[in-house]
Amino acid sequence: MSQPEITAKVQELQELKRMQDELSKEIDALQDTIKAYMTEQGTDCLIAGAFKVLWSTVTNTRLNTAALKKELPDIAERFTTTTTFKRFTVQ
Repeated sequence: MSQPEITAKVQELQELKRMQDELSKEIDALQDTIKAYMTEQGTDCLIAGAFKVLWSTVTNTRLNTAALKKELPDIAERFTTTTTFKRFTVQ
């Protein structure tokens, strides 16, 4: 691939990412509107035509690794794993 071709590909990628950001903002705004309506109605389940919308509370439990490393560093080290991956970034 030539330099002008790769430059065009990177420009296209950046434009698509910009569009993705705009779409994400629109999606968030629509979701917020629907959530506000559901809150007004006092419901976590909404039927809208052929769609069923659920907005439910989810409980998640996570290990506080910072506190574990502070209180029991030897145990934290024994159970810590390191992963390696390649990150793709365009600046």
